[in-house]
Amino acid sequence: MLLKEGMSQTTKGIWLARCAGIEPCTLVMDLEGTDGRERGEDDTAFEKQSALFALAVSDIVLINMWCHDIGREQAANKPLLKTVFQVMMRLFSPRKTTLMFVIRDKTRTPLENLEPVLREDIQKIWDSVPKPHAHKETPLSEFFNVEVVALSSYEEKEEQFKEQVASLRQRFFHSITPGGLAGDRRGVVPASGFSFSAQQIWKVIKENKDLDLPAHKVMVATVRCEEIANEKYASFASNEDWCHLEETVQSGPVSGFGKKLSSILDSFLSEYDAEATYFDESVRSAKRRQFEEKLLQRIQPAFQSLLGHIRSETLEKFKQVFDKALNGGEAFSLASCNCALFCMALFDEGCADAVIEQANWDTSKVRDKLRRDIDAHIDSVRAAKLSELTSLYEAKLKEALSGPVEVLLDGASNETWPAIRKLLRRETEAAVSGLSDALSGFDLDEQTKDKMLASTKDHARGVVEAKAREEAGRVLIRMKDRFTALFSHDSDSMPRVWTGKEDIRAITKTARSASLKLMAVMAVTRLDDDHSDNIEGTLSVALVESTNGAVKDRSVTSFDPLASSTWEEVSPKKTLITPVQCKSLWRQFKSDTEYTVSQAIAAQA
Repeated sequence: MLLKEGMSQTTKGIWLARCAGIEPCTLVMDLEGTDGRERGEDDTAFEKQSALFALAVSDIVLINMWCHDIGREQAANKPLLKTVFQVMMRLFSPRKTTLMFVIRDKTRTPLENLEPVLREDIQKIWDSVPKPHAHKETPLSEFFNVEVVALSSYEEKEEQFKEQVASLRQRFFHSITPGGLAGDRRGVVPASGFSFSAQQIWKVIKENKDLDLPAHKVMVATVRCEEIANEKYASFASNEDWCHLEETVQSGPVSGFGKKLSSILDSFLSEYDAEATYFDESVRSAKRRQFEEKLLQRIQPAFQSLLGHIRSETLEKFKQVFDKALNGGEAFSLASCNCALFCMALFDEGCADAVIEQANWDTSKVRDKLRRDIDAHIDSVRAAKLSELTSLYEAKLKEALSGPVEVLLDGASNETWPAIRKLLRRETEAAVSGLSDALSGFDLDEQTKDKMLASTKDHARGVVEAKAREEAGRVLIRMKDRFTALFSHDSDSMPRVWTGKEDIRAITKTARSASLKLMAVMAVTRLDDDHSDNIEGTLSVALVESTNGAVKDRSVTSFDPLASSTWEEVSPKKTLITPVQCKSLWRQFKSDTEYTVSQAIAAQA
């Protein structure tokens, strides 16, 4: 930036151009300086505004001075310098600017003699400028790097002037490197934000507001960093590699997903860093975090889909290896534990492959869900296996008990129920022992195991009771079969030939007594060792002896022992045939066998 003073006005307003052939890119502004007095002696607003604008945007300020003004109390440069210094006081946190005084039309006086005088003049002006309380003792060097150069008269020494200008121009090459003219830079706005920054600064100056450079720097950084982040986000959203990953992960796991996506994210974050590196650090960092969070929100659904696939495939893998282990004869509890550990390790490997470096996402919920699914499957298989075991031993019990109980009941003797009890005890103990051994591989708690064994015992008893109830339902047929067998066959099981010598009455009585015995045996279940009853005697008295004249005067009989639905001292739960049913059955039995007896009597005649 160039401020000029003295002579007549040569610049109106502010002119801006790029310096040709100078690296890095350097812009030069030409200001009116104190020539602005030609606008009117009292109108210094534009002079102050332009000076403030120059100081706000420039790293180096060149001030043209005529050599003869150095040391003069009323020199034309003093109002300009006061303006510059007063403007600096308006800046809340000023940038450190290089002030380069260019002494024009240098006389024969050596520069080393002129420079101290000039610096003394500058210091006096600095000391005389009113300062805010915060900068009462602030030295000039806190705000400015002061440089002094001299140029000969262009009219008198043209060649020498051009050489000195060329030498001065060389100092602007690599000006921002350490030790360069603009090496001590603070609050620099990157080139991509310069236009916006300059517009906002001039707007604030025109509105006659105090310029807060740190706030302005933050504002510029905020706008530009947001623009950069938005550009990068849009570029990421359409990135071919990301789109391919996003599409592929919908249908199944993607090997190396985390590494691939981390690399893509890193490249876009690095691009953001590269473009935003010169903006305010706090804003740059904050906007980077927002940009990164926005990227992570964009990719999180794909990451969750991947975790879902990994969980599903791991669960299926568990089902396969678990089934294989069980079919191979491995104990249930050992197989479930080993297979679960193996598959959870597989899931952890899959998660590690899916991890995105830039994210700190917790996969524990998905892992817990997998563990619950595995446990649920184990419980389901355990329940099915236990059900199979239970069914197996129940089937064995049914096979071991049903047939023998039927045969024993058909035999119908005093030893029938003791034999059934012995059979039940033996087969139940065998089944419980076998089932207990089989359950040892399931690692069940004692309460559950005891409950299952008790259920097996109950089932065995239930088989016997059901078979007894079934046989009791066919008791009439059994009675008639027994009667026919005993009545029609002799003691050697040979068919009887009725010759007239046989005692049909006695044979009939014996056969009917045996049938009565069978009904008495089947009337109730007698599975408890302490069971005792007199059902057979009751039936005999009520059904046989009464018909043989034992009760001579029926009128004196006031109570029929079979006129009841329960047996004395017998639980209704153990009753298979009630007393009243026995009476009815006996009547039917006698009716059905009368013909056989009459046929025998007729054969003897």
